[in-house]
Amino acid sequence: MVLTPMTEAQFQHYLAESIPAYAQDKIESGQWAAAQALALAAQSMQESLPQGLATPDNYLYTLQHGPSNKVVGMLWIAAQQRGERKVAYVYDVIVHSAHRRQGHASAAFAALEHKVLELGLSGIGLHVFAHNTAAHALYLKLGYAA
Repeated sequence: MVLTPMTEAQFQHYLAESIPAYAQDKIESGQWAAAQALALAAQSMQESLPQGLATPDNYLYTLQHGPSNKVVGMLWIAAQQRGERKVAYVYDVIVHSAHRRQGHASAAFAALEHKVLELGLSGIGLHVFAHNTAAHALYLKLGYAA
């Protein structure tokens, strides 16, 4: 698995898919009402990435696999201060539906561990919605603590 910096075209495609998905996650978790969710998700994305791909301390990658470097998903991390340590906080990881259940998410996190060291960060933090049982299972399998 190779983490490749996202292009502007890939970023625009990511926004078009991720904003509605984030809105839906917030609805399912009971945090937002459906009527406002899409606007709130767009606002949240703008606040998180005010300069798009150029937002300092944010890194958006495509997940490329195999000899052809086929794009199988994406990963977004941000360098954040957590107590005494600066860590990579995982904002989003997506494996496209056609490539799920093939080990790509596990490989992406293995590649991320190397990237974190390259960036001079000391760990990885993440959040997962309670209703996302597949992600919970993956993170536990990979050794991430709740």
